[in-house]
Amino acid sequence: MRTAIYARVSTYDKGQDPELQLRPLREYCNARGLTDTQEFVDICTGSKDRRPKLDKLMELARKRLIDCIVVWKMDRFGRSLKHLVLTIDELNSLGVTFVSYQEQIDFSTSVGKLMFHIIAAMAEFERELIRERVRAGLENARKKGKRLGRKPVAPIDVEKVLEWHKKDPSLSVRDIAKKTKLSKSFVGKVLKKNR
Repeated sequence: MRTAIYARVSTYDKGQDPELQLRPLREYCNARGLTDTQEFVDICTGSKDRRPKLDKLMELARKRLIDCIVVWKMDRFGRSLKHLVLTIDELNSLGVTFVSYQEQIDFSTSVGKLMFHIIAAMAEFERELIRERVRAGLENARKKGKRLGRKPVAPIDVEKVLEWHKKDPSLSVRDIAKKTKLSKSFVGKVLKKNR
């Protein structure tokens, strides 16, 4: 089995060393006869969207060049619960086994599949809770009389744009935006609406 070992630490200073994760993962792979292994190590915080080694690992998985991924813990692999669920689901559809060493979960087994469904259900539950909180917050703001959405456009700004356009119709949107100190998108919308 072509196996990828993935480890992540937030920083090299403060005593964080990827070897803490890599050593037991190597031993785990050797004990199971997984000798065709590659190692991928990222040094970045968990919330970062860009993880070069994880991106490379996923690219290899999509090309079907990896059969198994072994990680220290799921939180070392996933950027968020949603990312973790989506990625494991993608790996599952690609036929790539995912193993979390610390949690002792192998998502290719029946118990692992059950755990995946529980994690996915928790992610869905979390999304629904967030939606409910946002809706409740918006409703509360409306009841308090707060205006929601974008700030209304000041009529004087519209007049400025139209005035400059009347003075010199050859002026571009960019030129009018510079002269009025308004955004190009706003100037473009005003001119389009008043053609």
